[in-house]
Amino acid sequence: MKVKNLQRKEYLQRINKVLDYIDNNLNSKFSLDELASVANFSKFHFHRIFKSILGETLNNYILRIRLEKAATILIYNPNLSVTEIGFECGFSNTSIFARAFKERFKITATEWRNKYSREFSKKSQTVSNQSEVSNFLNEYFGDVFINKTELKMNHQIGEVTPTKVEVKEISSFTVAYLRYIGPYKGNAELFGNLFGRLFNWAGPRNLCLPTSKVLAVYHDNPEITDEEKLRLSVCISVPNNTEVTDEIGKMEIAGGKYVVASFELTEKDYQKAWDYVYSEWFPSSGYQPNDYTCFELYLNDPKEHPEGKHIVDIYVPVKPL
Repeated sequence: MKVKNLQRKEYLQRINKVLDYIDNNLNSKFSLDELASVANFSKFHFHRIFKSILGETLNNYILRIRLEKAATILIYNPNLSVTEIGFECGFSNTSIFARAFKERFKITATEWRNKYSREFSKKSQTVSNQSEVSNFLNEYFGDVFINKTELKMNHQIGEVTPTKVEVKEISSFTVAYLRYIGPYKGNAELFGNLFGRLFNWAGPRNLCLPTSKVLAVYHDNPEITDEEKLRLSVCISVPNNTEVTDEIGKMEIAGGKYVVASFELTEKDYQKAWDYVYSEWFPSSGYQPNDYTCFELYLNDPKEHPEGKHIVDIYVPVKPL
């Protein structure tokens, strides 16, 4: 049984490499040889292996990810035409994109943009489970990740109060991750299990350091992607040359310009924090969300906070309107 589990973890790691490769090269025309090579599987068996693990064919997966990416860009980037977005997401011509989009979402790309651009800007792009994550980190790490940064009151909106909001450049950094595909909202046990497995791998390798960054990356927009296909990665920062094994993958968090919104939150406030960023900050900022991944960075042990609050930074990539 132990051998079978190790073999399955090896398969998962290889398939995760393919998922990362597709995300990072979405406007490319992928070949079977290319993707099978990334996974280090024979091209004659790669399709069957991919479907057995993901539950959908390789071609269906690539098409779905492209369409969901396009749907998000249509909402948040009004300066790109529908045609430009189709090409950016890997469609070879406008008719193929138009046909595939309407088949997937039941309306045209233009109708989608007109219908949802305002509505979606008032919602969070990412469903946060920070309270569940923080509770688990408390028990696992104790004082390791306490951040003693002095906090200043700069903004206030409704029931959530960002302690600081700034746009800044960050350098890319490498993380080891454990990925989950499926529904995750409200599932504290799931988050505890994921972080537990990640830290049990990182701890013996001396990767759980006071300087380590602990974060969760949400790869998909839950307003668009079916719940059963949402991708979540729980992560810890690691040196670039770290070797990963079994089910643990490695990826780079893109450097660039981000809005960083810092919050002190109760367990019920995380969705409101994301709502602040999208419905309050963006409309008056002169920026729009960029296309790469946003994430939550976890900074404290709430037990050490005088009010028992969780300190979290929300990172959303930005570019000028």
